Amino acid sequence: MQKSFDTPKIVTIEKVVDETPTVRTLFFSDDVLSQVLPGQFAMVWIPGVNEIPMSVMISQENGKAAFTVRKHGLATTELFSKKVGDQIGVRGPYGNSFTIKQGKLLLVGGGTGLVPLIRLVTFLKKTDDVTIVMGAKTKSEVFFEVLGNKLLEGTLHKVIAVTEDGSYGQKGLVTDVMEKLFQENKFDAVYTCGPEKMMHKVVQIASSHKTHVEASIERMMKCGIGICGSCCFGDVMACKDGTVFDGQTLLANKEFGYTHRSKSGVLDNY
Repeated sequence: MQKSFDTPKIVTIEKVVDETPTVRTLFFSDDVLSQVLPGQFAMVWIPGVNEIPMSVMISQENGKAAFTVRKHGLATTELFSKKVGDQIGVRGPYGNSFTIKQGKLLLVGGGTGLVPLIRLVTFLKKTDDVTIVMGAKTKSEVFFEVLGNKLLEGTLHKVIAVTEDGSYGQKGLVTDVMEKLFQENKFDAVYTCGPEKMMHKVVQIASSHKTHVEASIERMMKCGIGICGSCCFGDVMACKDGTVFDGQTLLANKEFGYTHRSKSGVLDNY
């Protein structure tokens, strides 16, 4: 595992790319975060607001990294609002990473959960047969489709966009498309990241076909290093023991897909 850096480093936003009306990617220079393993995350300090965990997005430029953020809560809205020249704090990387398999691979992502999957693509071999299924509510929320095809150019691959309202790509849920794909294909491994209810279904489908599956879990995190216990997830901590878990471990965890913890640590149902 790559060495983590626990002291926040101040970085400057150098470029901002609008992915959708509610999603932006913020680029900055950082030699350490530019080389994180797929599935690892960083703690991001928004001065005067909060510190939150973020998957690290790839950059096409050496020595640069990025965060892809959806405007949602107080902290993410503030991060979304950052402009070129603004500064944020970063520390990490933390967590484990996806186990890189070879062969016929299926990547299933929803929303900004695509970030670690896109990084995973850059670690795969040119001989792999890769299918990416990316979900969104509507056409205006589809992103990374062009990038996915570009990264896989010259290899056997498919990038399938799925919208819940059918305004673009295939209509329905990514899990609907996944079930159809399994009727026609045998995969060597499945990787997923996105809303937990979606991931729970993905893990169930893959496991029913006896296919190796891994998911990157999102939980409330305050320290990122296994001290505060905010990300307690059954008998494990998402930050220290994950965020990537295999399907067998996840299906044995009674919280996966059913409950989550609020900022106060209270266990709530999805």
